[in-house]
Amino acid sequence: MENKVLSNNIALEDSSEAQDLFGQHDSYLRLIERSFDVKIVARDCNVEIIGEKNESEQVTRVFEELLGLLRNGHIIKSDDVKYAIRMIKGGKELNLDEIASGAITVFSNKIIRPKTKGQKLYVSAMREYDLVFGIGPAGTGKTYLAMAMAVSALKKGDVGRIILTRPAVEAGERLGFLPGDLLAKVDPYLRPLYDALYDMMPMDKAEMFMERSIIEVAPLAFMRGRTLNNSFVILDEAQNSTCEQMKMFLTRLGFDSKAVVTGDITQIDLPQDKKSGLLEAQTVLSNVEGIKFSYLTSEDVVRHELVQKIIDAYESAKSSGRI
Repeated sequence: MENKVLSNNIALEDSSEAQDLFGQHDSYLRLIERSFDVKIVARDCNVEIIGEKNESEQVTRVFEELLGLLRNGHIIKSDDVKYAIRMIKGGKELNLDEIASGAITVFSNKIIRPKTKGQKLYVSAMREYDLVFGIGPAGTGKTYLAMAMAVSALKKGDVGRIILTRPAVEAGERLGFLPGDLLAKVDPYLRPLYDALYDMMPMDKAEMFMERSIIEVAPLAFMRGRTLNNSFVILDEAQNSTCEQMKMFLTRLGFDSKAVVTGDITQIDLPQDKKSGLLEAQTVLSNVEGIKFSYLTSEDVVRHELVQKIIDAYESAKSSGRI
């Protein structure tokens, strides 16, 4: 019978490999077992998978993908396990080792690597093109990976500075209505950029770079009139830039510079009478040579698994006219 019970066996090299593959307290092994209708028996350096043919073969594929990652020098994270399960259960092609080949080295030799196919393509685009638009829902790593590329470029000397910017408030940068000096006004809106930055270099080094203007974090309004040479520039939350702001930003790019524009077109917070500059850029620049639009989807979400379900639920409701 097609669905007869199979017993597949996977041989591991040693107990250390088994520990890395199974996770702390066998957490990865248990996660895989819960996700499929199989029984997994681990004895010494052998894994036995017992279940119906289709389920057993899918679990074997999950382990093979994770082992390929492990044997090529990568540390397995829970995100890798969850992504492998999700893709293989969905009948999608997968090559975790190929995805991990897009690894980015930042300070203290920390390695940041893409976790999904969409993220790998996004990183590849940033390496190849001087202007990249990273568009996708929350949790897909748009800003984090752009920051990693910027920090890596600074570390290697490919650029002399990093400039990070975003619309300072959702509906038009009305900084005057906020209390405090300029820093106090814009800080809450730029905080996510600082958080990503501090995750990629020691805080004292980051602060030293900011004091010397090697790293600059500023609201989008402050880009007007400037020419940004020898820089890696990131415009975050670009869906909340106006058309005028987007054109202004894109025309700031100078010699030996790269720019990454990130945004989520499903979360535009501009007033009804204002069109998103990111939406307009999609139309105007889609066929311009040297510019790459990289799209991420719910499949690329690397936050809590509920985030993907929430995004899919909203997209389903919108497409069916329920919202």
